[in-house]
Amino acid sequence: MQRESMEYDVVIVGGGPAGIAAAIRLRQLAVENDAELSVCLLEKGSEIGAHILSGAVLEPRALNELIPDWREKGAPLNTPVARDEVYLFRGPDKGVRMPKAFIPKPMHNTGNYIVSLGNVCRWLAEQAEALEVEIFPGFAAAEVVYTEAGAVAGVVTGDMGRGADGSEKDGFEPGMELRGKYTLFAEGCRGHLGKQLIEKFALDAGATPQHYGLGLKELWDIEGDQHEPGLVIHGAGWPLSESGSSGGFFLYHLENQQVSVGLIVDLSYTNPHVSPFDEFQRFKHHPVIQRYLAGGRRVAYGARAITKGGFYALPKMTLPGGLLIGCDAGTLNFSKIKGSHTAMKSGMLAAETVFAAVSQGDAGGRELTGYTERFQASWLYEELYRSRNFGPALHKWGAYGGGAFNYVDQNWFGGKLPVTVKDPTRDHEQLKPASVSKPIDYPKPDGELSFDKLSSVFLSSTNHEEDQPCHLQLKDARIPIDTNLKDYDAPEQRYCPAGVYEIVEDDQGGPSLQINAQNCVHCKTCDIKDPTQNITWVTPEGGGGPNYPNM
Repeated sequence: MQRESMEYDVVIVGGGPAGIAAAIRLRQLAVENDAELSVCLLEKGSEIGAHILSGAVLEPRALNELIPDWREKGAPLNTPVARDEVYLFRGPDKGVRMPKAFIPKPMHNTGNYIVSLGNVCRWLAEQAEALEVEIFPGFAAAEVVYTEAGAVAGVVTGDMGRGADGSEKDGFEPGMELRGKYTLFAEGCRGHLGKQLIEKFALDAGATPQHYGLGLKELWDIEGDQHEPGLVIHGAGWPLSESGSSGGFFLYHLENQQVSVGLIVDLSYTNPHVSPFDEFQRFKHHPVIQRYLAGGRRVAYGARAITKGGFYALPKMTLPGGLLIGCDAGTLNFSKIKGSHTAMKSGMLAAETVFAAVSQGDAGGRELTGYTERFQASWLYEELYRSRNFGPALHKWGAYGGGAFNYVDQNWFGGKLPVTVKDPTRDHEQLKPASVSKPIDYPKPDGELSFDKLSSVFLSSTNHEEDQPCHLQLKDARIPIDTNLKDYDAPEQRYCPAGVYEIVEDDQGGPSLQINAQNCVHCKTCDIKDPTQNITWVTPEGGGGPNYPNM
């Protein structure tokens, strides 16, 4: 069956903050300049927002620039931050609230909003469609299209209707080729195509390794007297400190008697027995958190990796025919624990760069180095530079030493302390052998504050067509058994927050890795943390995966 093809001026891959902001800005410029400019945006989720998961406290700086009248247009920013609390948990029932004067300035949230980022993206998509952006939800960009000269020329969407063995089922439809003069890759953290492009064009040459965290989040309906709209709680320490791991937690009070609660586990942890999901379930029993959740009802669950390597881990973002933007490039500001406003700004800068080229008759395929110039002249570059040492300092010196350094760097020197701290070790290289690591006996879930993986995945509304090629591919099918099981006790059983990977008995009575791909919430942790880098996450059929409401 012949593949159909469609031509656009600009193709955008990904319907998160970076991609939609880029689309809006492109069409704004076209309208302002009375220019013809066709823009299409692909989103692998069933709808815009279906795969969006973030805390989220939104800094509106980029939104103010993109859509100054967002309030009048009904943007879902309904809960301004009222106050911040920051804690250091020292044990299962011990915690210290940090004095405001000792909290690094980037963590102060005055002027920000507690939001559902998924709903913000849905609203942004409405603004984009009003500007005549063509949005195609349920279509995953599966391959990059190249010109004969090797420049990016667009993407191909995934085939629909293939069986698990790759055969064509009834109703099979081949993917569509979407060609553009320029293609913007805004897939989010550890983008499938972005990963390929970084390797193909050596975009990370000269950068430090990218670092990641796994964010786990739940949405709760809570009792009225326990709800304080606008309260933002952050912290670190227990339970991750017990295994020598690092990360942080959050609890945000939204509108409508709801809170979002979550734990971010740095994927640089060393003990292969660590289960981020179970650490999250345990964390909710701390009295500071339990006092808000007790008697409440959990209504949603999800997980997603975040890029947190910061300034020194940024790859080159320009390549022939394309640009990497947002978390595909790693623009999250970890010192603020925020990436939405930075992703939006990177998309806006990309749009301005592409429009300047296309409006002058550029036929596409060039490397738009003007983007680098715009980026370096922007507040985005300045913000990321000022936070350049934040994450590496925590990795190097821990919560106490790193926290003290960051307080001095951010509060006394405004992020310009003349010191460079880098983290050169990749996350997947950090695991120690299971034989020299302390086993962890996680408590059973109580069904009130803590829960099991399968009931959690159920709340994410995750669904994949069962009879389709597995989108979690093994380079060598024996490695999980011969290497990971022997050396690391098959850590994929534990670092996956959705119960995708299981060690089962095969027909000969030996161990075998079973992949329950239907459970996958598209967090990308396996692609990142696998110590042998044997697992590759590729796109499943479009529309598959979680369907997050209000996340």
